[in-house]
Amino acid sequence: MSSPMLQGLSHQAREAKSWPFEQARLLLERVLRLRLDDAERDLAATLITAGKIDEAVRTLPALREPAVFQCGYGASGLPHMGTFGEAARPTMVRNAFRALTEDAIPTQLIVFSDDMDGLRKIPDNVPNREMLEEDRDKPVTSVRDPFGEHESFGAHNNARLRAFLDGFGFDYTFMSSTETYRSGRFDAVLLRILERFDQVMAIMLPTLGEERQATYSPFLPISPTSGRVLQAPTLERDLDKGTIIFPDEDGTLTEVPVTSGHVKLQWRPDWAARWTALKVDFEMSGKDLVDSFRVSKRIAKALGGEGPETPHFELFMDENNQKISKSKGNGLTMEEWLRYGTPESLAYYMYQSPKSAKRLYFDVIPKATDEYLSHLDAFNRARGETNAPAIDNPAWHVHRSAPPEKGSPVSFSLLLNLVSAADASTKDILWAFLERYLPGATPASEPLLDQLVGYAIHYYEDFVKPAKRFREPDARERAAMEDLVARLEALPAGADAESIQNEVFEVGKAAGFEPLRAWFSALYEVLLGQSQGPRFGSFVAIFGVQRTIDLINRALAGELATA
Repeated sequence: MSSPMLQGLSHQAREAKSWPFEQARLLLERVLRLRLDDAERDLAATLITAGKIDEAVRTLPALREPAVFQCGYGASGLPHMGTFGEAARPTMVRNAFRALTEDAIPTQLIVFSDDMDGLRKIPDNVPNREMLEEDRDKPVTSVRDPFGEHESFGAHNNARLRAFLDGFGFDYTFMSSTETYRSGRFDAVLLRILERFDQVMAIMLPTLGEERQATYSPFLPISPTSGRVLQAPTLERDLDKGTIIFPDEDGTLTEVPVTSGHVKLQWRPDWAARWTALKVDFEMSGKDLVDSFRVSKRIAKALGGEGPETPHFELFMDENNQKISKSKGNGLTMEEWLRYGTPESLAYYMYQSPKSAKRLYFDVIPKATDEYLSHLDAFNRARGETNAPAIDNPAWHVHRSAPPEKGSPVSFSLLLNLVSAADASTKDILWAFLERYLPGATPASEPLLDQLVGYAIHYYEDFVKPAKRFREPDARERAAMEDLVARLEALPAGADAESIQNEVFEVGKAAGFEPLRAWFSALYEVLLGQSQGPRFGSFVAIFGVQRTIDLINRALAGELATA
């Protein structure tokens, strides 16, 4: 369905610098190159440049086919952080493409579940592992559901995937590998692989070790006797019948069709076959799959297709700069991020510089949250000034072209320090401060702020509070804090954050702190038990001038450092 929010954005989109628009322009070039002849391409370029995209699509029927985006899902496990990124990043490019084409060229995001893969490894986080052990190597959709809720383990994980994606509001078409093979949708490409078997083998064999080469086949037959996915050599092929002969588990020579779900393809040929059969135009992949992509692209060409636009993203690292591994359990889970931060902050983190390696650990959440909030505020300021969306702003991509008109009047880092100073354990305690600072504000009128309050309490309890280390002020710091108390006491009633901040600056300068940030570090370490904090004037304005004076006096009396 065409979105009015995307109308009239093609000119801006052609000039936009953010990476989703860079990829969208490459994708449009691909669509024009593959679908149109030279004369049609010139006509399309002329009309698109003139902003007459609807006319180009009406005139050139080939442009009415959707540009197909795809991401894959391994159905032997539950959805996780990588699953979110796999869907979020192509969605950002898809939205940029829709703006570039003003939604005239249809688009589709396919989420493809590899649920016909054999279950090779039993996950650690499931019950009834003995039952799964009995079903090992069967297609995941033929493995019994250890949770007893669905007809198979694959169906269980697919349901979890769809609920996961629906919960984040993704617009997608779900496809099951099992259903796609069994329905015959892959039959034409499977028969083509049978026909061009030698070409596919010539591409694959140099990528394999000597032992693997001896038995490799692009076809993984499903044993008619055990139902298991077999790594078995193809001994004979019959092109007329569309069959292969292979040794079954007991050595019996067995003949099966390559069509209708009797075989599954090895994953690199499978990737190529999927691109070819589904006409995939765009799929992002991790840097660790660069070589596999090149191989699959060569196979796709051998099948008469062409690999999609495939930008590669860097992998996430843990706090020790080690690659995140599901088996090691290092890094963050989805559930952990969403305990401490909004889904939008996670989407923003996925948006940032996908070609740069990033740490994915707890301490990135506050920074990502405040950066997201800052971008949202900047977007809304620009929207108010120009009455046009700032489409290079990350908030535009995070919110799929429709950012909310209101963010949070208080930063996440400031909330964390307010929680710390007040030792707040409930939202009510924090809102007592916020309502004085923001007259008329309530959880209902500031829903995002209310969410952040809950996240801040969780983060403080789990990470900040256990690590708090108060210290005594030295002589210069003590004198400066005594001066600050005097200045705070002299402030007029209702002094705003800016006035308070100016006084704090003047105290630091008068005390000779160089650089001045050493003065603020001293305030945070002595008063809050941590080395960093928010803008101090804003903190005082929310926490309250008299409460801040009392906090400083407690620190000067040694009560905080000994607590």
